[in-house]
Amino acid sequence: MADLDLDAEAVARAVGVFDNLRLPDVAGQPLMRDACGDWFRSLVGAAFGSADAVTGERAVGEIFCLVPKKNSKTTNSAALGLTAMLLNKTPGAEMLIIGPTKEIADTCFRQAKGMIDADPEDAETGRAYLRDRFHVADHEKKITCRVTGATLKIKAFDMRVVTGSIPVLCIIDELHVLGSNAHAQRVLGQIRGGMITRPDSLLLFITTQSDEPPRGVFRSELTYARRVRDGDVKDGNLLPVLYELPEAVQIDPEKPWRDPKYWPLVLPNLGRSITIDRLMRLYRKALEKGPDEELRWASQHLNLQLGMGKHAEGWIAADFWPAAGEDYTLEEFLDRCEVVTAGIDGGGLDDLLGLGLIGREVETKRWLHWGRAWCSELVLERRKDIAPLLKDFEAEGDLVILTDPTQDLREVAGLLAQVSARGLFPAAHAIGLDPYGVAALVDELAAQGLEGDLLVAVGQGSRLTPAIHGAERKLQDGTLRHARQGIMAWAMGNAKIEQRGSAVTVTKAAAGRAKIDPVIGLLNAFTLMSRNPEAEGDSASPWDDPAFSLAAQ
Repeated sequence: MADLDLDAEAVARAVGVFDNLRLPDVAGQPLMRDACGDWFRSLVGAAFGSADAVTGERAVGEIFCLVPKKNSKTTNSAALGLTAMLLNKTPGAEMLIIGPTKEIADTCFRQAKGMIDADPEDAETGRAYLRDRFHVADHEKKITCRVTGATLKIKAFDMRVVTGSIPVLCIIDELHVLGSNAHAQRVLGQIRGGMITRPDSLLLFITTQSDEPPRGVFRSELTYARRVRDGDVKDGNLLPVLYELPEAVQIDPEKPWRDPKYWPLVLPNLGRSITIDRLMRLYRKALEKGPDEELRWASQHLNLQLGMGKHAEGWIAADFWPAAGEDYTLEEFLDRCEVVTAGIDGGGLDDLLGLGLIGREVETKRWLHWGRAWCSELVLERRKDIAPLLKDFEAEGDLVILTDPTQDLREVAGLLAQVSARGLFPAAHAIGLDPYGVAALVDELAAQGLEGDLLVAVGQGSRLTPAIHGAERKLQDGTLRHARQGIMAWAMGNAKIEQRGSAVTVTKAAAGRAKIDPVIGLLNAFTLMSRNPEAEGDSASPWDDPAFSLAAQ
């Protein structure tokens, strides 16, 4: 956690209130002082110790906390909500804790209510302070302070959850579950819009990593929090508290995160709600169930980000893909290459059209990849579970959502015309196409002057075996690099290998939602680059160069 300039007295008061709440669902109902780790106590101090003593405005207005399962996130959220109620002096203040599902919201409410019920009676008066102070309405999942009239509502996520509300505190539990909710970004915008009128407001996200590639509102909020943590974005109002292993450890094909020596780095409540021994028992069970379950376990208990949807029959090239990434644009890609081949794969209206470019770098002779995809609005309508993810890719510039039916054909042809104008295509076999359903695209390419020997049909299915094995080897030895595009990482993870005799073929890991068209585009381009082509601009004889002829004489 970053060093903060906090009001020591306010921190001590907030932590003192928090520490004296009791854990309701553990034998003996211990105080939070003993049950909770210092990591969350520091977060409580940051939440309530950054407010200006005069204006009430918080220097820390948002906190994004990423922490693995079994580190008492939901219980701590309930305790923080009650702490806010006890510290609050604003009459009628509204506070919210939002769970992504009814089950999670109900768990949080039970914990908050349990803490109130667990408050011991005074030996002299026979009365319990918290039960006197708060009225609990079970049917509304609402806690009301009898002193200030403030309310703490604990609700499941819903479009109407913040209608007309201007909360002074909003805690969003398990944000990762909302990643596939198409309305989550809009609701979050409403929450922030209401809070902007209250300088004393606090928005807290506390979540585990997703057990699939991050998407939607979770992906955008996590990415922003990382950029603030890393200093790429200056936002003093947001405090990122991210318990995750370094990226190099996460993407290493050798999977060093399997070593338990790394685990304590991301388990701040270790020794309390979780132990290494208990984690090891869970891990051994996950191993017995196969690679899919092992990765799911790691995402939940180590916050390992599944940058691609790996699965038991996944393409081994996907393991090497993350480490092969570089940051370059299309223009930079073209500048670095001496020759380029293109591969195109497209299906029906419910599919993506994928374009892959493979270029041979001028000096190193390494192969570089750059890709793009297109889809119609129909894909978003019929595949609502991946719609938020596709919109993320659109925002990154790697996917185009069509505004008219032929936009993809025109833009693909335009991009390839750009490559051709640079003299980077070979004279023949430059553009590899799936031989089925390409008539309209061929016509569009011809309109750009891309026809004849430039176009070639690339056999699909098991005929891509050499490209599949070749890509695996070149990714492993570092001679195939790519532009670190999110849509490609996702598509690589969706690829499933099937053995057919001595050959292999790439298919989708899951019907419908798992798109691999950008991967097939890559393999088509790879097939053509495997022929070791020379760019048409380099194919002329040196004797045709007047300077060379003069020197020879």
